[in-house]
Amino acid sequence: MELHQLEYFVAVAEEGGFTRAAARLRIAQPGVSAQVRKLERELGQPLLDRSGRAVTLTAAGRAVLPYARAALGAVDAARQVMDELTGLTRGRVAIGTVTSHAVDLAGILAAFNAKHPAVEITLVEDASERLVDAVREGRLDAAIVAYARTPDGLGVHVVTDEPIDAAVWLGHELATRDTIPLTALRDRPLICLPRGGGIRAILDAACAEAGFTPRVAFEAGSLAVLEQLAAHHLGVAILPASIARNRAHLHPLRIARPELRGRLGLAWRLAGPISPAASAWLTHARHHL
Repeated sequence: MELHQLEYFVAVAEEGGFTRAAARLRIAQPGVSAQVRKLERELGQPLLDRSGRAVTLTAAGRAVLPYARAALGAVDAARQVMDELTGLTRGRVAIGTVTSHAVDLAGILAAFNAKHPAVEITLVEDASERLVDAVREGRLDAAIVAYARTPDGLGVHVVTDEPIDAAVWLGHELATRDTIPLTALRDRPLICLPRGGGIRAILDAACAEAGFTPRVAFEAGSLAVLEQLAAHHLGVAILPASIARNRAHLHPLRIARPELRGRLGLAWRLAGPISPAASAWLTHARHHL
């Protein structure tokens, strides 16, 4: 069994056919077919069903595929380790982030790219829940997420830890108060992040514990949009205290009984191998954060 046979098999499985796999690998199609058949003879089982219009995996193929991917991944990681030992850090880093935060992520990425120009960096934006799942499953190397409790299986470098406030326009009836119990928000139109965001998840959980569902009038993925909607008399915004208490056009109210707190952090997977490029990124990002 040879590594290139595993590589060809994985390519055919992912592309659904020999022709597309050959194009991806940039080799002749008969060569791909011959090597996969040789692999099947060595294993004693057909890995691919060639009877239909598309090539599909047999039961044996489905069983072998994750091990083939793991073997190729291990070889790639070994090569990256050797590169790092010789001072040539390469590879790829996949990073995720929630949409709204005060972290200068662009600046951190630019500084990392200047130090490691051979490392390919990809960045995606998504809700915290999906980012946590992606990091846990290894689809992302790290992500900036909002959270209430440290997610299982992940390490987290805390960036911010602060109360979650309500905020209203200056002429609102609540603008004479400094605090508000959570239950007083029961029937008021709220302006907050969409479901899946850390602050929204904390709000929903607290309201459920208090016996009601929040009346969300407006959702937006940008904290700046939330504060603008509140300033235009459209409801009560739910915001991090650092924003609610630093906007001249808004009056902040500390949510009490219970106090709500939100955290923003850089999360990474604790179990499983980590590439040298991802390790370099984590060291760099934690230093700058």
